[in-house]
Amino acid sequence: MEYGFYPLAWLFFIYSFAGWVLETAQAAVVHKKFMNRGFINLPLCPIYGTVAVSFALFLQELTHTWFFLFLGGMILSAFVELISGKLLEAIFHRKWWDYSNQKFQFEGYICLKYSILWGLFGVLCMKLLNPLVLRLGALFPPLVGEIVVWVLIALFAIDFISSAAAVAQMKVRLGRIDEIGDGLGVLTDRLGNALTRRIQRRMVKAYPNLQVEKLLEERRARAQQKTGEKVFAEGCGFYKLTLLFFIGAFLGDIVETIFCYVTAGVLMSRSSVVYGPFSIVWGLGAVLLTAILYRWRDKSDRYIFVVGTVLGGAYEYVCSVFTELVFGTVFWDYSKIPFNLGGRINLLYCFFWGIAAVVWLKVVYPRLSALIEKIPMRPGVIITWVLVVFMIFNMIVSSLAMARYVERNTVADPGTGPLAQLLDKRFPDERMERIYPNAIIVDD
Repeated sequence: MEYGFYPLAWLFFIYSFAGWVLETAQAAVVHKKFMNRGFINLPLCPIYGTVAVSFALFLQELTHTWFFLFLGGMILSAFVELISGKLLEAIFHRKWWDYSNQKFQFEGYICLKYSILWGLFGVLCMKLLNPLVLRLGALFPPLVGEIVVWVLIALFAIDFISSAAAVAQMKVRLGRIDEIGDGLGVLTDRLGNALTRRIQRRMVKAYPNLQVEKLLEERRARAQQKTGEKVFAEGCGFYKLTLLFFIGAFLGDIVETIFCYVTAGVLMSRSSVVYGPFSIVWGLGAVLLTAILYRWRDKSDRYIFVVGTVLGGAYEYVCSVFTELVFGTVFWDYSKIPFNLGGRINLLYCFFWGIAAVVWLKVVYPRLSALIEKIPMRPGVIITWVLVVFMIFNMIVSSLAMARYVERNTVADPGTGPLAQLLDKRFPDERMERIYPNAIIVDD
């Protein structure tokens, strides 16, 4: 089943509403009163819609096998739940949900019991609910359906902005105005204190963990403990993770190049971009492993290996589907390797991710972290932002070059505009095939 923009939008809003009903009903049973459990004011829980859309995009290939569909649903939903939970905690310094008292849980964000339910939900969605939801959506005349979708998107955007403004005001109260920026602070003032206070009261009522006064006390206590000069990229923040991304991308490219040469006797490019030996998959993998497992870096090697194997496999699978959907190109194919899943991942390389997680957290990361923190503050900030600008430019050019390469090889008349001529001159087929030797164009 093909999912375009409007079908995905229908799925997002319908599952978000269904999730809100489920969460609100559960809260009403537990607390004996009505509580709006959504982040926004509309009767929507976006995490349910996000998971449903993720299922539709990434689990289509698994619908022929119930077990892998269930397993994929578990892993994908756990990934979305983990990332969402970490983002919300980064904003509020409190967990919106906490499974710490559950068995087989990870950092309080995910637990085995609910992951199993998500897995069953994935099977139910892909086998039964999605076709039913899309058939119901098709009952609307096309124009009416499009109008309804865009009205919902507009309402959702307005509601999300107002909720974000309320969050910004809460962060201002926490003394975090320097991290928010003047623009968002002005936006908060313009929306009015009455509106933001109403939203804040609802959030605190629905999620008692978000009590602002407690956060203020903890903030003051942490401030009193801080002494001495600032250290560049201290802890596990933006600057540390950004530099680790570049280091991981570079090392990943070198390791893959050496591995291919040793095992296949072929020296080939493993880069994801047209400028420099950088593997984006490995760079993002290094950031993902560090951000998620940072608090658990002192755990046993076996624990980190298992988590790294699961996370690495899920991450590589998502990257493979994403690049195929966006670029129409398969960059790696493991179909000939035993125990593979759709040619996107295989058991052996998942174990490599687990080994890489142990080596990274136990050996490489501590040394790199210490070296990064020795960089003086001002040069470190400048170097980081120069690298960010370079990589953004690099990725944009790489995307344009790949899109043009696919167009040249799939379209009878690919067009000859100024940008197309420049890309044809700078990135002809020979150069693209040298940079991406394993890229396979997928026929629609």
